[in-house]
Amino acid sequence: MAFFLETLLGGLMAGMLYSLVALGFVLIYKASGVFNFAQGAMVLFAALAMARFAEWFPLWTGIENRLVANTAAFLIAAVIMFVVAWVIERFVLRHLVNQEGTTLLMATLGIGYLLDGIGQTVFGSDIYKIDIGMPKEPIMAFEGMFEGGILINKEDLYAALIAAFLVALLSVFFQKTATGRALRAVADDHQAAQSIGIPLNRIWVIVWCVAGVVALVAGMIWGSKLGVQFSLITVALRALPVVILGGLTSIPGAIIGGLIIGVGEKLSEVFLGPYVGGGIEIWFAYVLALVFLLFRPQGLFGEKIIDRV
Repeated sequence: MAFFLETLLGGLMAGMLYSLVALGFVLIYKASGVFNFAQGAMVLFAALAMARFAEWFPLWTGIENRLVANTAAFLIAAVIMFVVAWVIERFVLRHLVNQEGTTLLMATLGIGYLLDGIGQTVFGSDIYKIDIGMPKEPIMAFEGMFEGGILINKEDLYAALIAAFLVALLSVFFQKTATGRALRAVADDHQAAQSIGIPLNRIWVIVWCVAGVVALVAGMIWGSKLGVQFSLITVALRALPVVILGGLTSIPGAIIGGLIIGVGEKLSEVFLGPYVGGGIEIWFAYVLALVFLLFRPQGLFGEKIIDRV
């Protein structure tokens, strides 16, 4: 039982990180109705910005305190992501209002490649480190309840708590604020939203800013765990099955989908992997997503689209 719970907790913590990345996809889709293929590049770009500014800040100011350097780097990276959001709206999205979804999709692909190239040019292409002080050593918990206790990775636990807090904050933002409701109205119909006075340009800037902050937090966490490198862009691919499973329009769906994927990957790898030669963790999520695409394409919590003619 202890080993099962240990695996389950590991899956839940990994699932929260998947949910955090998936939120970026959901946010953009809810506001523009298009799947944002630039999300992975945004995660990488934000992580590169924070890692490099954390290195440069002590050199510029002479302040060696790590907490101060990390805080300053985070704020600078957040401002950069806000600027990126404004530039995307001003020079791309503003000219594509009411265009076909395919056009917007191709635009996000172009944005992704552009961010990828700019990030490599400005910040470099080496492997960089983000040290935000999360403890690396594991701990033993529940030793009184289970023989030998349960091994918990403290870094994964802290990362999951940060992700859970941000997810909860965004859920409240979308459900309880006027801006959140305006975002949902824009996603339903651009023209109708404009006709009732919702400023489409401002809404798109806001949602891309929020998605940028989500990408920054995700990049910070994954960069702390894996190092900031250009393979980090593939983290977004791990979130694709989460979005499919939970539904493109549902923030709760992104959360539940991430937890299901995280737990499913860990349990299948540990308990089924030995019988099939291992490697289940790599493809489990995609097979599950394929099943949902065949039998419930809108996901667990997504809205079924009905076209009336």
